[in-house]
Amino acid sequence: MLEVAGLNAGYGRAHILFDLDLSAAKGEVVVLLGRNGAGKSTALKAMMGLVRAVSGVVRRFGEPIQDAAPYQIARLGLGYVPEDRRIFTDLSVEENLEVGRQPKRAQAPYWTVQRLFELFPNLGRMRGRLGGQMSGGEQQMLTIARTLMGNPAAILLDEPSEGIAPVIVEQMVKTIRELKGEGLTVLLSEQNMNFAAAVADRAYLIEQGHIRFSGDLAAVREKYQTL
Repeated sequence: MLEVAGLNAGYGRAHILFDLDLSAAKGEVVVLLGRNGAGKSTALKAMMGLVRAVSGVVRRFGEPIQDAAPYQIARLGLGYVPEDRRIFTDLSVEENLEVGRQPKRAQAPYWTVQRLFELFPNLGRMRGRLGGQMSGGEQQMLTIARTLMGNPAAILLDEPSEGIAPVIVEQMVKTIRELKGEGLTVLLSEQNMNFAAAVADRAYLIEQGHIRFSGDLAAVREKYQTL
């Protein structure tokens, strides 16, 4: 579903990612685990075309996409949820969702507003509320729901548990498990090992822009604690 091979990327003269290799299969939840500044967010942005890849390949269903513009990558069925959320604060929940609407696409779950309210009951109870009047955790849920309105086959989540209340973190775990059950490929960046262990099938450990280790969560947990 999603493959990255030999990816090098950065900002200007700052080289951040070094020969990054990772993959995620259909219906798999994979976590890119690392401390602050390890290169996690840059990796997701490079896959989405928001940071220019200097070299390497990003493939979706085997087709290279690293030279496409971000809007083209989104239309190809790759969704992205940034860490800073970026909802429209002066639009209601329902209006935010409509902004993200894209046509139904092959090999991807089809989402409607009603289905998303079933997935995120909190949003359903505040469909008329303005985005700026929501808590950080509620805004995070809205950002994920808005991305799902694009009917992606795979979704990139940048630190979904960061800065939200424990009760919302629990809901986020449930949501990611349900997305996996829908056959959606999920690649998330995280530094919270407990959250990662609750949702992921496999993990990659990134440090200073290099993949240091990959494997099941038990093995990665042991390596992560030594960083």
